[in-house]
Amino acid sequence: MKILITGGAGFIGSKLANELAKRGDEVVAIDNINTYYDPNLKYDRLKEFYGIEVDPAWPKGKAVPETGNDGSEVTFPEMPYGQEFVSPKMPNLRFIRMDIADQKAVPELFEREKFDKVMNLAAQAGVRYSIKNPMAYVESNVVGFMNLLECCRYNGVKHLVYASSSSVYGLNTKVPFSEDDEVIRPVSIYAATKKSNELMAHAYGKLYGIPSTGLRYFTVYGPWGRPDMAPMLFANAITEGRPINVFNNGDLIRDFTYIDDIVGGTIQAIDHVAPANEDGVPVKVYNIGCSHPVKLMDFISEIEKNIGKEAQKNYLPMQQGDVYQTNANTQKLETEVGYHPSTLLPDGIREFATWYRDVYRK
Repeated sequence: MKILITGGAGFIGSKLANELAKRGDEVVAIDNINTYYDPNLKYDRLKEFYGIEVDPAWPKGKAVPETGNDGSEVTFPEMPYGQEFVSPKMPNLRFIRMDIADQKAVPELFEREKFDKVMNLAAQAGVRYSIKNPMAYVESNVVGFMNLLECCRYNGVKHLVYASSSSVYGLNTKVPFSEDDEVIRPVSIYAATKKSNELMAHAYGKLYGIPSTGLRYFTVYGPWGRPDMAPMLFANAITEGRPINVFNNGDLIRDFTYIDDIVGGTIQAIDHVAPANEDGVPVKVYNIGCSHPVKLMDFISEIEKNIGKEAQKNYLPMQQGDVYQTNANTQKLETEVGYHPSTLLPDGIREFATWYRDVYRK
């Protein structure tokens, strides 16, 4: 089976590409390697999961100051755009730097490769950043997704799987969140773009019969995670003796899900093509989380224990775009697809902390 993975240098995408290639699939991964966070972490993932090394001859780029964890300027290598790199570890795993919104290169890629399935993980991420820079979300999450839908339409793709988000539940107060809940009250542009993906996929399923599965990811953590997410923010601050920002005075609840469980469930979703629904449309949306939400202060306590140092805490009010609680009802994914997350929070945080200490901060 030939699979395209977009966002292939990302947290989920890099590990997913590696796992699919290991089981024998032919995998092509693309990523634009943007500067939303330090691109050097993305290149480190390419080395870890693809075996692709940075070439010293590549020119150097400069990221915006906000990319650095401490607000410093970041210099990073610029991988040639559009050039294909074959993994020296697995010849069935390839990587190309490419933007899903590129309306010339992406259609050409589809025409050339004739993918069986597509897993779209490429997106402008971050709830809070969407308050500051909404146009970046429209370009990647809406224009880019439409580009992929058109490519699937004209190239006979058998199944499109795409990353939605728990943020679509917005102001919903009934928990745990169910796929049957109404989701029409987003609190961020990021959430609105993710809900738009679900609607666009449904329309293409109805119009052109494209089978699709949307995965509403709940908070993902683990080794190789994003530096703008809570585990890395907390670990960096605690290690460096800086205070951590604790929003809503610590009164938040999150459905933290370990990366291995997320990748395993995503592979199951890729393999499972949903039958047509009662309207004759071959589309499905699933929650994918842990279903055991954790209080933020308990999560911080686990980080402190594994870092070996107590955090200085800066208590702040609720941030714009945030929600009080995320809690996934994953019954549908469990019964229909076979998803069963198994990693307990203490075990997952221990694995994260080991990677953080021995690899990331080494």
